[in-house]
Amino acid sequence: MSNVPADLRYTASHEWVRSLPDGTVEIGITDHAQHALGDLVFVDVPEAGRQVKAGEACAVVESVKAASDVYTPVAGTVTGGNAELASSPELINQDPYGKGWMVRLTPADPAAIGALLDAAAYQATLAASGG
Repeated sequence: MSNVPADLRYTASHEWVRSLPDGTVEIGITDHAQHALGDLVFVDVPEAGRQVKAGEACAVVESVKAASDVYTPVAGTVTGGNAELASSPELINQDPYGKGWMVRLTPADPAAIGALLDAAAYQATLAASGG
């Protein structure tokens, strides 16, 4: 069973969102997603200042198996991407909910985070898909 921290919000496409004390959010891919992709070899994150819409591809992860887009769970303005991932993409495999964060942004509507899946709903999504 994948690690699904209770304090995060999730999407059915396997992104997670953490609300930070300053009102921004951190976004990454879930433990389930990084396991499915395998060893990551390249990560491309967006530049600060980029405006993103909910559901828009904002980053790319490439593994030995495939390349996949990472979608923004909520609309907002990118405040930064995790620059460490350029030289150490394996951080996502090692610590997907910590050092493997990908994007930080200021949400256009902070209430939109509450509409995302909670841990129990994400686990149910995984179970329904055989994950």
